[in-house]
Amino acid sequence: MNEHRPEDPSADRAPSPADAPRRKLDAGSLRGLAHPLRMRLLDELRMNGPATSARLSERTGESTGTISWHLRHLAEHGFIEEESGRGTKRERWWRAVPGAIVLAATDFDQDPGSRAALSVYQAENLRRQYRRAADSMAAEWEGEWRGTGTVSDWSNLRLTPAQLQALIDDLATVVTRHTPDPDAAPDPAARPVIVQIQALPRKESDRS
Repeated sequence: MNEHRPEDPSADRAPSPADAPRRKLDAGSLRGLAHPLRMRLLDELRMNGPATSARLSERTGESTGTISWHLRHLAEHGFIEEESGRGTKRERWWRAVPGAIVLAATDFDQDPGSRAALSVYQAENLRRQYRRAADSMAAEWEGEWRGTGTVSDWSNLRLTPAQLQALIDDLATVVTRHTPDPDAAPDPAARPVIVQIQALPRKESDRS
């Protein structure tokens, strides 16, 4: 799961239980993660469960050699780990390390060397969020799932920074309250759901 801070409004967020581990990105781990394919591989392992480089190659269209290189890179930075007791030396199974990833963009204000990685990370987060929403809207849903979901926009709020943060915290609390216990048996009628929250300050046009 990923979590954002108000200093980084483009980061991906999936609220997690209060006792879930959190990892705050530093310059090294940010550079280790800030690559479109590595971010996609981490998404695949988080959303679809453990996989081998061969399976991930089929899903992404990249060669197994390329996938293996990026998986090792993710493992070196602690984002994924080998699943013990499964696979062989020739076929390793990888899984995502559980917990939220926290990024505060202001941490890198005095670190010009990390600006490029920060830009890649933020831009890729936005692309991933768009793709997830677009894929859902383009899918053919049946039964009770047809017509569910929403894409809403409230653009007329005027808030202080503290009020904006309070709104973000409240929204996260609501989503967390509806997040099932990961150890509980899933409801047979349930399916994966994506919740994306974007609460951003807006530049006003010059009215002079």
